[in-house]
Amino acid sequence: MADSGPRDPLLGSVNVSRTEARRMLCPNGSPWIWQLLEQCVENVWEYWSVLIGLVSIGCFLFAALPQLYVAHKNGKVDQALSLGFLLCWLGGDFTNFVGCYLAKQLPIQIVTAIFYCNMDIIMISQFAYYKLKNKKMKGSESLKGLCIAWVILCITLSILLPSQLLLKDLEWNAGLELNSNTIGITEMSGFICGYVSSVFYLGSRFPQLHKNFQRKSTEGTSYMLFALAMLGNFTYGLSLVLKLPAVTHNKNQYILHHLPWLIGSFGVLVLDFFMTAQFIFYRKHKTTKSNLMALEVEPLLVDEEEA
Repeated sequence: MADSGPRDPLLGSVNVSRTEARRMLCPNGSPWIWQLLEQCVENVWEYWSVLIGLVSIGCFLFAALPQLYVAHKNGKVDQALSLGFLLCWLGGDFTNFVGCYLAKQLPIQIVTAIFYCNMDIIMISQFAYYKLKNKKMKGSESLKGLCIAWVILCITLSILLPSQLLLKDLEWNAGLELNSNTIGITEMSGFICGYVSSVFYLGSRFPQLHKNFQRKSTEGTSYMLFALAMLGNFTYGLSLVLKLPAVTHNKNQYILHHLPWLIGSFGVLVLDFFMTAQFIFYRKHKTTKSNLMALEVEPLLVDEEEA
């Protein structure tokens, strides 16, 4: 006799649809969060943790857009941004993606990690384009076409890769069984990538701080890039901390489980305060210098009028 539906090991021999089985796994949780994020949220602490986490994702998704606009407007991105800053940021986002994938984090974390990597590649492409263009190299038109094609490829990959990974994740959840040793090694590799990612994120700020100090200016750099990154890191770390009261046991284990991402978020937040101080100081320095130049020119104009 043929089965009328799939059998779930948690439900015994009861025949139910896959959607109903998933709902029964989280009967008291928030329905929209369970459907969207596959995360069972059953109390107010976890609910606010998820909401603040979504705010963090939104901040990071749009953080690079102001810098891309400023660079397009003045064409001095190669003079304003440090290549080390961009490469370390890309390294941090890439290892973050690998860590999320190996440690079996939420699907939305994997999707956003891929989006971060593609935005980094677009910023590096823009940096390379203006670097070559400002050197007045031949074939700038073909270079522009190549950069546009590269950006289109990155956008295409940001659409295709998450869909393929999500399909594989669904197949894995549907029937693929792995032994506990393999899962343990995979998750451990994910946590190692998480620590490497935090090192990249922390190291990314130092080349930019040094470049600003050398130039004694932050011209050509959008502060919104760092402001949104600060807000994103703060809300991300806060979303992890807010979930702590909901953990009834093994709170130390919870902290250790998320320690790489806590270091990466709050550590970079501290360094971005130094970046903010540079923006304030060099802007005041530029204003003071402009006022001094105006005072020097004004007596010359008065003398000319008297003559």
